[in-house]
Amino acid sequence: MLDRPAINPEETPETFTGNRGLDQEEPLLFEIGRLETTGVDVDEAPDVAPRLGGLERKGAIGLPGLSEPETMRHYVRLSRRNYSIDAGLYPLGSCTMKHNPRLNEKMARLDGFADIHPLQPVSTAQGALALMEELAHWLMTLTNTHAIALSPKAGAHGELCGMMAIKSAIAARGEGASRNVALIPQSAHGTNPATAALLGFSVRVVPAAADGTVRAEAVRAALGPDVAAIMLTNPNTCGLFEREIVEIAEAAHEAGAYFYCDGANFNAIAGVARPGDFGVDAMHINLHKTFSTPHGGGGPGAGPVVLSERLAPFAPVPFIRRAGDRLELVEHAEGTQSFGRMTAFHGQMGMFVRALAYLLAHGADGVAQASKDAVLAANYVRAALRDVMTQPFGDQLCMHEVLFDDAWLKGTGVSTLDFAKAMIDEGYHPMTMYFPLVVHGAMLIEPTESESKAALDLFIATLRDLARSAQEGDTQRFTQAPRLAPRRRVDETLAARKPVLRWRAA
Repeated sequence: MLDRPAINPEETPETFTGNRGLDQEEPLLFEIGRLETTGVDVDEAPDVAPRLGGLERKGAIGLPGLSEPETMRHYVRLSRRNYSIDAGLYPLGSCTMKHNPRLNEKMARLDGFADIHPLQPVSTAQGALALMEELAHWLMTLTNTHAIALSPKAGAHGELCGMMAIKSAIAARGEGASRNVALIPQSAHGTNPATAALLGFSVRVVPAAADGTVRAEAVRAALGPDVAAIMLTNPNTCGLFEREIVEIAEAAHEAGAYFYCDGANFNAIAGVARPGDFGVDAMHINLHKTFSTPHGGGGPGAGPVVLSERLAPFAPVPFIRRAGDRLELVEHAEGTQSFGRMTAFHGQMGMFVRALAYLLAHGADGVAQASKDAVLAANYVRAALRDVMTQPFGDQLCMHEVLFDDAWLKGTGVSTLDFAKAMIDEGYHPMTMYFPLVVHGAMLIEPTESESKAALDLFIATLRDLARSAQEGDTQRFTQAPRLAPRRRVDETLAARKPVLRWRAA
């Protein structure tokens, strides 16, 4: 255990500026700037006849004017308050917040990639198309599949793509009206049932066994002539490998249904197992998790979808086709079985560059090693905490993330949320809390493959120290946390239901 000095917030002195050394208080831009000035010299606009049909602005725009140093300092100070993977271990389960090599960022900024435009002539973008073709080749090789759609922008968009291909394939068989049910396990990502419902499917839930996985027997019981597909995540949302996935796929195919695999957790098996060998018909791959793209903040994302031979004819446009020694983009679905176009352009070029750079730098053995190291790191955390924190499905091997529940906190007066807030005082972003929903008080930890043993040991020691405090009744450490963050605990329910989105002068 690490010795922890006692913290007394009353001993923290107040300062005239509100700053505490290098922890600087930062007002809003509106409080720094001046509405009557601007930080930029702009020539007077010439008089022109209005063309907005009476919609011209009648008053001042109301934006603050700042100098360049003021603007720079504002955003630098804010950035120092933001936790990031460059600042420390980021244990968010199901999100894979791992280090992204700077080499990949450098490649994405090369001329010809960074400044490419989706509407420029294909003849001027042959290098970009060649990169996309090679990336597609390796993604299909890693998954043992026959076709790929690069255009989906993220995981949920990829789900939509794969299920649209399935819907088109069923319609081509003349069963569009009768096969209208999607099977989805209890522990699935919430986007799975949402995607199915968006496409007009009814959702039939498949229960999980006591160990947190899905049994082929339960799938067979749910199958019928009305089932179009099963949507299954493997490894699943509880961080466990679905051991009966081959039998599940066979049962779905025997019943005339397709198998959509949610590839959100592909980073646990990439280079080790090929989903196509499991019997998967469609799967999205989160390039922004598995293959080195910045994750979070709403983007950028990329969710290419690989398709089996059964579904390959229904892949969306655009797709790349080789014509002699040239590459071309097939932009229109006429004359094919493609379900059409689902996005305006061809995908996220920067994400493609980063992903291919990652693959080429690692090679087949390196990709497999990254997956194995991610699994090793998660099991190291699991083994080091299993005597102080409880696992909802028993003490079993996990994949790239380990799931704990709040049973061990019963009677302590400390909640999962309290525990998360106390982690902030210790300098850590909390793990994923209260997800998956099938586990009460869930705490989902994904250490990723890019953390050193020393970093993991400190993280483990910190959680053990927090666990000891909770068990010994030091509730103040938790219920008043965070005490050392720039802002104390807020009313999160009020913030979500009644957010203040506009600044108004006092």
